[in-house]
Amino acid sequence: MPQIIVEYSARLEETFDRRAATLIDSTLGSFKTRFHRLDEVVIGAGAATDVMVHADLAILPGRSPETKRRLGQTALDLLVCHLGEAPGLTTQATVEVRELQGAGYHRRVLG
Repeated sequence: MPQIIVEYSARLEETFDRRAATLIDSTLGSFKTRFHRLDEVVIGAGAATDVMVHADLAILPGRSPETKRRLGQTALDLLVCHLGEAPGLTTQATVEVRELQGAGYHRRVLG
């Protein structure tokens, strides 16, 4: 059910441990996580030492604002935990939690 897209600066390739983790009351098998390495990232004035990782979490509607807030904070904590040491880099970690549009989301598992 959760659709997770994680974008990260290419300079974090060696230090960012990309693993799945349980975030909400959903089975791990229903998580769909995609990682996108970004070769070109400009943050602020564009210093070469500025890098980022951002997670976009799309969940089915019906969760309370408090649940979404906790999910966002938990996801942010996990991102930071999995970043590792990146000497000389200033890393910005961000998370956005949004609802999937129920009528526009369809799923079929084959096999």
